[in-house]
Amino acid sequence: MRLSELQKAGRTPGLPISLELADAAGPAQLQLLTLLRVLPGQRYVGAGVWRGRPVLAKLLVGSKAARNFERELTGVRLLAKQGLTTPLLLADGLQEGEGGWLLFEFLEDAQSLDQAWKAVQGLPVLADEQQAVLAEALTAIGQMHLKGLWQEDLHLDNLLRHNGQLYLIDGAGICAEEAGKPLSRQKVLENLGVFFAQLPKTLEPFIEELLVHYLLSNGEHALPLEALLKQVEKVRAWRMNDYLTKVGRDCTLFSVQSGAFALRAIRREEEAAMLPVLANADALLDQSHLYKTGGAASVGKVEVAGRTWVVKRYNIKGFAHWLKRFWRPSRAWHSWREGNRLAFLGIATPKPLALLETRFLWLRGKAYLVTEYLPGPDIIERFAPYVEHGDAPEAELVALDRLFADLLRERISHGDLKGHNVFWDEGRWALIDLDSMCQHRSRSSFAPAYARDRARFMRNWPVGSALYQVIDGRLPKNPD
Repeated sequence: MRLSELQKAGRTPGLPISLELADAAGPAQLQLLTLLRVLPGQRYVGAGVWRGRPVLAKLLVGSKAARNFERELTGVRLLAKQGLTTPLLLADGLQEGEGGWLLFEFLEDAQSLDQAWKAVQGLPVLADEQQAVLAEALTAIGQMHLKGLWQEDLHLDNLLRHNGQLYLIDGAGICAEEAGKPLSRQKVLENLGVFFAQLPKTLEPFIEELLVHYLLSNGEHALPLEALLKQVEKVRAWRMNDYLTKVGRDCTLFSVQSGAFALRAIRREEEAAMLPVLANADALLDQSHLYKTGGAASVGKVEVAGRTWVVKRYNIKGFAHWLKRFWRPSRAWHSWREGNRLAFLGIATPKPLALLETRFLWLRGKAYLVTEYLPGPDIIERFAPYVEHGDAPEAELVALDRLFADLLRERISHGDLKGHNVFWDEGRWALIDLDSMCQHRSRSSFAPAYARDRARFMRNWPVGSALYQVIDGRLPKNPD
């Protein structure tokens, strides 16, 4: 295959791919065996074999190939020149009309710090194992800043553990203020803001403590905590908006098709499993265990190929109902977006997997939402044995405290916080039925919505019961 042909190969070109690339020693065949990351028509990153040795190949094609190649090459050379640990660049080239390539040594069995973090993220906040991962990252970032460099796309996936060393990767995101001289304080604050904004918000009270690891490798500047926290909040807001835009467009994370007769959005890693579910949603619901049927929605537990999901169909009850619904985003779309919002914020909810909104010349009809299935009981069933004496397990009450604290922190109202919409799942309380969920921009709009949520939640138990008194005494009565 010619390198330029990758531009039209789409997201999943057939493997293996054989490409003839050249270096100072002349042309040689690259056998690309696996793809690790793809930006269709622009960038293909994968593992392969070149001149008999394993390599990581970055192949750049399309109209932006030359620019992307120069950015990548410049960043890689900056890291190497400043003595920072980065994979060895074995060969590179740019051919007009074809594209560019960079071949790096392949770090066998390397583990990204993102993988290391995911292995410990379920532990108590800032457990020793979590602090060890973040300390590694902050030490490497401090060393980079000390050399006058920063990484625009700074995240744990761009730091690799290999044979006791930590490698910086992704040269395309490497920038220099003045190479060899410490980065200015403002740039440090901006870049650390990018880093901390990607961590769970529950770690925010510990940022000052975590900064010690950074300062041990780069003590050039005093870093005012208030200024850093403002930067973190700014980046976090941007990341949220960016993510919620992605849930409705075709990208690495989501497969989205939108047209006059349908809107279909699927979490990309679930695309193969979800396509037959969406194609046969009505039949699957007819055969399923139904939790709710008729009226505005039908909800059922479906099993396909040994996996279990929940399918919710938003019905159109008649012409008058259709007149109210066709011109605005469906409730399925709203639930899809809000479910992804909660997942992004780290608030437990069944993972939204797929959405289908039927249309006729853009006019919306019935719609479908597919989510993970939660086997756990809802809070009414879980707390039923404790209504009289109020002796619910402390761990479950603390988890409830945490759920409400998360909602208060993010100014999120659920809109229908009955007990059947709060499920126990792996040590956390998870929210379902997000049709009316809203994240408020101001306290003035959130306060009455929170009051309604709290009042509805408390109606799950008799006012005079011991359990009611226990929960009422724990949950904040206002958003302050």
